[in-house]
Amino acid sequence: MTFRRATVTLSALVLLLAGCSASKSVTTTPLHGRALGASSASSSSSSSSSGRCAYTPPAADANAGAATKDVGTPPAAARAAKATMRITTNLGPIEIALDGVKAPCATGSFAFLAGKHFFDNSKCHRLTTSGIWVLQCGDPSGTGYGGPSYRYDTENTGAPYSRGTVAVANAGTPSTSGSQFFFNYKDNPQISPDYTMLGTVTTGMDVVDKVAAGGITADDPNGAGGGPPKTEIVLQSVTVSYS
Repeated sequence: MTFRRATVTLSALVLLLAGCSASKSVTTTPLHGRALGASSASSSSSSSSSGRCAYTPPAADANAGAATKDVGTPPAAARAAKATMRITTNLGPIEIALDGVKAPCATGSFAFLAGKHFFDNSKCHRLTTSGIWVLQCGDPSGTGYGGPSYRYDTENTGAPYSRGTVAVANAGTPSTSGSQFFFNYKDNPQISPDYTMLGTVTTGMDVVDKVAAGGITADDPNGAGGGPPKTEIVLQSVTVSYS
């Protein structure tokens, strides 16, 4: 499956998501543009094993470049510790327990971006309602191509994308994780284990469920079964604090 992200398919660039089928290996295309490949990213590994993270400029891409929000680059030093991400939305609060031990680079990136108010007043741009069941957020441009001015490797893959878990979208190739992330509002065992497992929702799944229940405004022409949610959800502010 492919999620859409700034670059996308799950909107995997986070997952950039677009439409997908219910087959074992699902691929979806992003809301506006190329798909993020889920199946090809599993071979990538995190650089955090050395205690440092590699945050590198993304490959040249006109769409992603136009949607980039440059707020700088996180420190390379990885902090392997649990953290909590608190999201204030127009529909209510969401709290996520981040696994900063198994995914220190992703956690460090989200902490950095939150501290720069990167996510403030951004809409969750994609909901999928067929084949896979996710709500994708984290793109300030709202196009499915947006993200920060850097990318990094996948980490902590292999865990099932069960209801309530949150993962980082990517472009389907190594070192393409960014700011886009997706909530699994149902169990998604059909999603290939190619996305960083960021954490688990501890408060606010009712908010995600409300958005999911509202359905989509229209099918994405690049992949049926996904599109902008009818029930608008805006990330008004995001904070990350380490334990």
